[in-house]
Amino acid sequence: MTSPEIRGWCPGAHRPMASGDGLVVRVRPALAELTPDQALGLAEAAERFGNGLIDLTNRANLQLRGVTEATHAPLLDALWDLGLLDADPGLEGRRNIVIDPFRGIADDRQTEIALHLAKGLAAPDLSPLPSKFGFVVDAGPNRRLATTSGDIRIEASGDGLILRADGRTTGGAVATPQDAAQMALDLARWFIASGGVGTDGRGRMARHLGAGHRLPEVFAGDLAPNAALPAPDPGPCAGGLLVAAGFGQLSPDDLRALASVAPGPLRITPWRMVFLPGLDTASALAGHETLITDPADPLLRIHACTGAPGCPQASVETRRLARDLATHLAPAATLHVSGCAKGCAHPTASDLTLVGRAGLFDLVTHGTPWDDPDRHGLSPADLPDLMTG
Repeated sequence: MTSPEIRGWCPGAHRPMASGDGLVVRVRPALAELTPDQALGLAEAAERFGNGLIDLTNRANLQLRGVTEATHAPLLDALWDLGLLDADPGLEGRRNIVIDPFRGIADDRQTEIALHLAKGLAAPDLSPLPSKFGFVVDAGPNRRLATTSGDIRIEASGDGLILRADGRTTGGAVATPQDAAQMALDLARWFIASGGVGTDGRGRMARHLGAGHRLPEVFAGDLAPNAALPAPDPGPCAGGLLVAAGFGQLSPDDLRALASVAPGPLRITPWRMVFLPGLDTASALAGHETLITDPADPLLRIHACTGAPGCPQASVETRRLARDLATHLAPAATLHVSGCAKGCAHPTASDLTLVGRAGLFDLVTHGTPWDDPDRHGLSPADLPDLMTG
């Protein structure tokens, strides 16, 4: 099997990534929020300049797919008009901030931290930060983002704020939101100065510390963050409605439906769902079949990457097959349909993993796409009977 290509950078708006269905353009809304008008504008842009598919990412961003070289520039103009584009491509590439989507509407502390971070990241000396280097603002009474990837984390310990480098279990106290943001930016500067960025432009904090680089005392501390909560299910929760879409992908009509019922901003979450603060019932979306508010929906137990023809490394369709297999999946079982052995959609073990190879599928039981298969060369017709085994 040909080894899948692993890219060390993330697509952006100014710097899209080529895929099998065209360019992938990532949109990073400030504070991971869209106003209803921005959501409507983004739905129109996805149709007009791409193929209409909108991915929700695990960094609380959105990706427009199927953009062409000819439509990229007018798409940037549309994003600018919507207030969804940084003028500076460098800042846009490193403004990787994930913030607790369940923060209260009047929770100024977490919002203030994120705004200070975004402003501070414009500093030229932070330009070497890798595109995958990220900040997590998770300073509520309980951590919501404990499993969300991030290199520098601003959390709460009791009622106070702490700064914690990823790879350490404890952090040091910071007095104010502005202090927290400034210390986080200074920690990023230390990461650059101490050699955290490799010659290939990549680098992560936990790996840097794990290689033996000693964190300066000013960034260390012995305060444990507040307890973590598990990732939430779709449905009413935390003062609003959490809405999922199959495989984390929205259509323009899905986004329009969300905008039409949202009483305020739409918050993009790192769980590849959209949170609508202030909406306490799913009835407003009744009849919209592609949006998921039922935590028992079997599609929530299935991971599927873009697959062919959208991904050039895949030789099989994935998401249509995954939908067909959903009704056959055993209760509580998890399924991962991966177009290749890279496993982008779910880089951990599942009960059943189907891996595309030369137009057919290998089956891995209780493993990952790169583990040794139990069965080889399966056709789609062979698969439904295996879902209950």
